[in-house]
Amino acid sequence: MRCFLRRSLIAAIFIFVFLLISLAVWTQNDLEMEKTQHWAQGIGLQQLQADWNLRSLQNLTNATNVLSISYHYLAGIPPLQKKFLTIGLCSVKRKKGNYLLETLRSIFEQSTHEELSKMVVVVHLADPDQEWNVQVVANIAKRFAHQILLGCLLIIHAPQEYYPSLEGLKQNYNDATERVKFRSKQNVDYAYLMNFAANLSTYYLMIEDDVRCTKNFFSAIRRVLESQKGSYWVTLEFSKLGYIGKLYHSSDLPQLSRFLLLFYQEMPCDWLLGYFRLLLTQKKVIRFKPSLFQHIGLYSSFQGTENKLKDEDFEENPAALPDNPPAEMITNIVTFENYLPNKAYSNAEEYFWGKAPSAGNSFTVVFKQPARIFRIQIQTGSEKRHEDYLQAGLVELGTQKKRDGTGCNVYTSIGLFEKGNFNRQGLQNSTAFAPECIRIVVTQDQSEWLIIRSISVWTKPSP
Repeated sequence: MRCFLRRSLIAAIFIFVFLLISLAVWTQNDLEMEKTQHWAQGIGLQQLQADWNLRSLQNLTNATNVLSISYHYLAGIPPLQKKFLTIGLCSVKRKKGNYLLETLRSIFEQSTHEELSKMVVVVHLADPDQEWNVQVVANIAKRFAHQILLGCLLIIHAPQEYYPSLEGLKQNYNDATERVKFRSKQNVDYAYLMNFAANLSTYYLMIEDDVRCTKNFFSAIRRVLESQKGSYWVTLEFSKLGYIGKLYHSSDLPQLSRFLLLFYQEMPCDWLLGYFRLLLTQKKVIRFKPSLFQHIGLYSSFQGTENKLKDEDFEENPAALPDNPPAEMITNIVTFENYLPNKAYSNAEEYFWGKAPSAGNSFTVVFKQPARIFRIQIQTGSEKRHEDYLQAGLVELGTQKKRDGTGCNVYTSIGLFEKGNFNRQGLQNSTAFAPECIRIVVTQDQSEWLIIRSISVWTKPSP
């Protein structure tokens, strides 16, 4: 027993030291990071004294290992081969409404057969009422037997014996006792779901059990990941609501699940995830528009209270989503700090920011493969810096890509910027061959700096 406690204490201290080391990576005197550090120090020391936390973190000396939990398999089996994406969601019995079947229907209907072959949906039925769980499994199996047989759908349950006590919890934020119990249990529900999913795929997407998906959301996420190659990120967000549409590297899931367990009674999960992102040194939120997921529930899973939150950035029409084929960004405009060229092409809430450009400067998108383009939209400037837009410029499509990959040899002009923006459709016949470059050319000197907020490209499918 003494040896067990010693190993547990070492494991818990390991995690605490990990948090502090992660915070120390940033040498800047950042107020938000200082607050996070104080929070982690204060709460972490308190949590390390709790008997359950010491017991539950006994395996932390190897942070790459998942927690040792015997899950109940309610339907389906884990995939034999590692998938590209796991979609995870937890569900419990609601006092009003139940949207789980509709959520699953949306996932499967909005995905092609090829997309489904590269993903697995894991549902954690986290309610202690076993009769309810059995009934839900029966309803899912009746509706989605095909997906279960194909290995696209897996339903699990983490037994209550693995859960900490939900009595005597800290009542932060003046939350009522029942509210604290609900959100604390929810943190553990998510932690055990992530722990289970850690080795199923390369990436992990968390959604809630009351959402609707845009068509081909999987392919949209893959295109975003292509655009993010070479950049560091912890969390990519495809909805601004709650815990919907949050993407992680599966390799981070063991740490994230332990993090939620360590601080399970402190605050709601979406707040904790913000701290996790900061601790792993992703300072800013990276969110993409339009949103790929919409909240459809009318009542909360907590006590059936009304909850009609909507994401106004959700776009149900897939034609509105840009394709942005894989490409490299090349510019001779002097880049300011880390506002790098690739940020203009990611459709995230980031942008390229360059110092005052001169006539003849250019910003070029060089595709890895020729792209059949039918629409281009480019936005410059921002709400905070109205003056940093392209005052005079044109857009060209290029063919005959140079061997060094820095651009194309032949360019055809397709139009001018108007008040800092460019939007053209029907471009599929603009060049004799499929374009390999898009070039923005500055046509007059300007004293103001230049923000390229977004470059969106729609490609025409091959016949």
